[in-house]
Amino acid sequence: MSDASHLDNFCEWNEIQEFLYLEARLADESRYKEWEELLDNDMIYWVPRGEGDFDPQRDVSIINDNRARLATRLRQLRTGTRHSQTPVSQMRRLLANIQPRRISETEYHVGSNFALFEMQMQSTERVVIWAGRVEHKLRRSESGLRMFFKKVVLVNGGEPIPSLAFLI
Repeated sequence: MSDASHLDNFCEWNEIQEFLYLEARLADESRYKEWEELLDNDMIYWVPRGEGDFDPQRDVSIINDNRARLATRLRQLRTGTRHSQTPVSQMRRLLANIQPRRISETEYHVGSNFALFEMQMQSTERVVIWAGRVEHKLRRSESGLRMFFKKVVLVNGGEPIPSLAFLI
C-alpha cells in the first residue's frame, strides 16, 4: 500500500459502497433492529445545524447521539408509538458521489451526497425532500464493516426544520 488514503482494490471499494447502500435501505424501510446491527460500540450519530466549523461538544446540534442515546432513539422508533412517525413515513434515498478513503489499516472515511424523499403520512400527506452530505466512518471487524460515526450535514440545516423523527 503506497498511500494510506487510497483503497487497495475494487473489491474493497465495492464492499464500502454496498455497506452504504444497505445502511440507507435499512433506514428507509424502518428496519431499525437490522440498522442497529451495523453499528460499533463507540458510534456517534451527529446532525450539525448546517455547514460550518461546528464542534458537537461545544455547539448546538440538531442531533448529537452517542451509542446509548441512539439505542434509546431506536427503541422508541421500534415501539410503533412514536406519534411523529405514526404511521411510519415512506422513504427512499439516493446516494451519489461516494468517495471512500482509508484512514488506517482497518478504518475508512466515506463522504457522499444524498437526497431523501419522505412521504409524510402522519398529517400533511406530502413529500418532503431532505438533501445533504453524509460522512461515514467505518471500521473493519471480524464480522465485516461496522459504522462508528455518521455525520449528516443538511442543505437546509441552518434554517428551521421540521422534526427528524426518523434516521436521516
